[in-house]
Amino acid sequence: MGSCAAPSAKGDDKFITTDYLQQCPIDTTTAAGKLVFGIFAALAEFERELIAERTTAGLASARARGRNGGRPYKMTPVKLRLAMASMGQSETKVSTLCQELGITRQTLYRHISPVGQLRADGIKLLNRG
Repeated sequence: MGSCAAPSAKGDDKFITTDYLQQCPIDTTTAAGKLVFGIFAALAEFERELIAERTTAGLASARARGRNGGRPYKMTPVKLRLAMASMGQSETKVSTLCQELGITRQTLYRHISPVGQLRADGIKLLNRG
């Protein structure tokens, strides 16, 4: 193997380089080069598995403390019940109702029908909380 400080005399087609080894390419045509490359690959795979393991453990720990992550829901069970009661009345303006509840029209109609009947997302929301 050549020095990392000086460019190699061999052509680039005989080297396999990776992002972190740009300055010092590994000659994979030799037994030693193949060994070094294999060791680096095994270390990279090991490091990746450690990161994944720690991430999974961190998420499980957060879940155990009651933190699920993700964006909070705009529609709550209380808002849903208010919307259902309001949608059952003929004088209700949907745009005004949405403004008062702080939700969009799409969110409202995803949870309840125009006549105030629960849809699948509304049922899930009431069962969840």
